[in-house]
Amino acid sequence: MISFIASFLTALILTVGSVPPFIELSKDEGKLVNGGKFSTEMIKNKVYLVLYVDPDVRNKNDKFVNKIKEQNFDKSKFGSIVIINMSATWLPNFVLNKILKKKQKEFPDTIYVKDFKKVFVKKWGLKDDDYNVLLFDKNGKLLFYKSGKLTDKDTEKVISLVKENLK
Repeated sequence: MISFIASFLTALILTVGSVPPFIELSKDEGKLVNGGKFSTEMIKNKVYLVLYVDPDVRNKNDKFVNKIKEQNFDKSKFGSIVIINMSATWLPNFVLNKILKKKQKEFPDTIYVKDFKKVFVKKWGLKDDDYNVLLFDKNGKLLFYKSGKLTDKDTEKVISLVKENLK
């Protein structure tokens, strides 16, 4: 019953075709890996793939991520944001910080964000302790949302939506 209610509330908050509520992380709620502030205003002017991830399941959608990388989308029109649910893991923050700094160097075009207080779980209804995949158009409108492991069909749909919205 609780699961049903949670998924119902998520449907009310995140609706494909609309812009989700604005979020700006305060200093104690989260920040960019490089130390700057993060707000969802950044999810505009490009097609953005946003991954909201519990570090304990960070490899759950590696196949999907690799398929996206293979597409080699134009970085002036396509961007990616990875938001780490820092309080969803047993890993200490200093370990996560090391991993994230390494990832930021490896993928400099990706924006890495630390969410210390599950702000996106609370304000957007994203699934906690899981891997959430969201795709936004250039105006910040939600085009796709799914939590958990993506299927090949999901992957094809996301790639198709990106291509349609890059035009």
